[in-house]
Amino acid sequence: MKKHIPLALRIIVAIILIQTLRFKFTAHPDSVYIFETVGLEPFGRIGIGVLELIAGILLLIPKTVWLGASITIGVISGAIFMHLTKLGIDINNDGGILFFTAVATFVLSAIILYIYRKDIPFINK
Repeated sequence: MKKHIPLALRIIVAIILIQTLRFKFTAHPDSVYIFETVGLEPFGRIGIGVLELIAGILLLIPKTVWLGASITIGVISGAIFMHLTKLGIDINNDGGILFFTAVATFVLSAIILYIYRKDIPFINK
């Protein structure tokens, strides 16, 4: 059972990251609004989407889980910061779903990184 929990966490975070890509890559009005508000439309929207795609893939490859979790923490930290400074918690009356999903993704990624800390090559050599 213990070995299945880290895998489940990795899959959950990868699904969260990858499912948001359709909004970023198709220029969904909500995604465009968010990135316009923070001054990163369109290059930030697409660039962050690419980073999230890379992180999602890396989370699913056993040798690169630590890197995927690290990238996720970095990207999601930016999202949380933007929510707290420019966007607010509730975007377009979503009830805070985007913000709370970002927080959950951050926490799960931190747990994943902790679990796979021994795999980080430049720390454990």
